[in-house]
Amino acid sequence: MKRVALLFGIGVLLIGATVAAETVVSTHAVLGEFAQAVGGDAIEVVTIIPSGFCPSHYDLSPSDLVAVLDASVILYSGFEPWIETLADAAGSAATVVQLPGEWNAPETAIAKVEAIRDVLSERIPAETARFGANAAAYIDKLRSLGIALKERAEALGVSEIPVVCMAWQADFVAWLGFDVVVTYGIPEGLSLHDLIGLAAAGRSAGAQLVIDNLQSGVDFGAKLAREVGAVHVVLSNFPGAMPRTATFADLLTRNAEALFSAIEPIE
Repeated sequence: MKRVALLFGIGVLLIGATVAAETVVSTHAVLGEFAQAVGGDAIEVVTIIPSGFCPSHYDLSPSDLVAVLDASVILYSGFEPWIETLADAAGSAATVVQLPGEWNAPETAIAKVEAIRDVLSERIPAETARFGANAAAYIDKLRSLGIALKERAEALGVSEIPVVCMAWQADFVAWLGFDVVVTYGIPEGLSLHDLIGLAAAGRSAGAQLVIDNLQSGVDFGAKLAREVGAVHVVLSNFPGAMPRTATFADLLTRNAEALFSAIEPIE
């Protein structure tokens, strides 16, 4: 039993904690699912940011400090600048691994699964074969799903459909084959002038959809869709934030189906 005094906010929190043998802390649900899929029952996964939250607006809690303190491995994407500071403040001896870049398309997700497989194999060499087998099985499912979604997209002729897209969903939308004519950033950083310019670009290109990202806020996208005269479609970056998206595969399927449903009446 290890007893640690941690400074949190303006008070001191005394925590009695038993350090788990191999706890993997992920900052968000996608990396958490990938780690669990690879590690199976050889690890315990703790995810910090709930799926419905914008990561840049998440407020840390005392339980997050405890999780980081107990971690053997910490996985993060890079848009969580507080994670390494938090690990240092907690005195964590964990291996901290940044896995930057998008994950919304199967191939980018697979690259992260493979990286996590390598990290866990290095941390727990005795489980290397099992981690490799688990990763291979999970990757096969992602590839099969990717093939099915791409076939549906091609059958619907999505390459002929111009769209305006929030930047955090652009990789997925382009991977499906849509013609992404213009992208926009985090709404809180955009002005009325930006709205007018984006709307003009969308109308000029004949954009049929404005594709938004749930976690970054959807009001700007809704206004933009009205200005363009396009259908507003909201996708999510994280499983669990929308109905029927319990897993990453569910998330990809739901996002794709939302896009397909939006264009089928247009045909």
